[in-house]
Amino acid sequence: MAPRRPPSPPVETLMHLDFSGKVALVTGAASGIGEAVARQLATNGARVVVADLDLAAAEAVAESLGSGARARQLDVGDADAVRQLVDASVAEYGGLHLAVNNAGIGGASLPTADYPLEEWHRVLGVNLHGVFFSMKYEIPAILASGGGAIVNMASILGSNGWAGSTAYVAAKHALVGMTKTAALEYSAQGLRINAVGPGFIDTPLLAGMDRAAYDGLVGLHPIGRLGSAEEVAALTCFLLSEQASFITGSYHLVDGGFSAR
Repeated sequence: MAPRRPPSPPVETLMHLDFSGKVALVTGAASGIGEAVARQLATNGARVVVADLDLAAAEAVAESLGSGARARQLDVGDADAVRQLVDASVAEYGGLHLAVNNAGIGGASLPTADYPLEEWHRVLGVNLHGVFFSMKYEIPAILASGGGAIVNMASILGSNGWAGSTAYVAAKHALVGMTKTAALEYSAQGLRINAVGPGFIDTPLLAGMDRAAYDGLVGLHPIGRLGSAEEVAALTCFLLSEQASFITGSYHLVDGGFSAR
């Protein structure tokens, strides 16, 4: 593959954010955005549950974060598995204060009328039902711990369409609405809930893409490059922090200008 554009500038470690004494659960945390979020939380004092379907990769991440992190295998599409993980995390750490519902899948690329029913259910099962299951069990645990914050990982496709991705787009639009609804329900009880909408992020998933396709994605972002997982994590961790204490029920884009076109 031809050389890519220069990488994005490094994001400084968020040392001004203090998560000391906080317990955080991050789903889809074995790689990409989830891993970057887990690292920034741990660097700033949180004890982190690194949850992912890929247990071996989650264990590698948790080991690199130190003794305050734990790796746990999780299929977010399994409601009972989510309940058990939240209960086990509270039992081990004594509470839960922060959650990032990041686990997600892409799905097939086909026109709406040709979209297979099984694929529709598979994508919504992870990207929408998985977030609902997560919040269903995270919310009582966080309220019982004195309050905190949740960030649900949406996408630019939570507010835009994308041909061939009807299930993914439907799930991400619904996720934004679900986030706003839950925020209305629990903000007065000390629980803030927001959504983040990343643009196209330069992760290992794009490593095999040819130069023309990669440059095509870059061209959709007026800033002239793709984003980094660390940049998404920086916004996510800010929203989890007390510095965002008056922000709830919002959908925050980190997309290099994609949605401003």
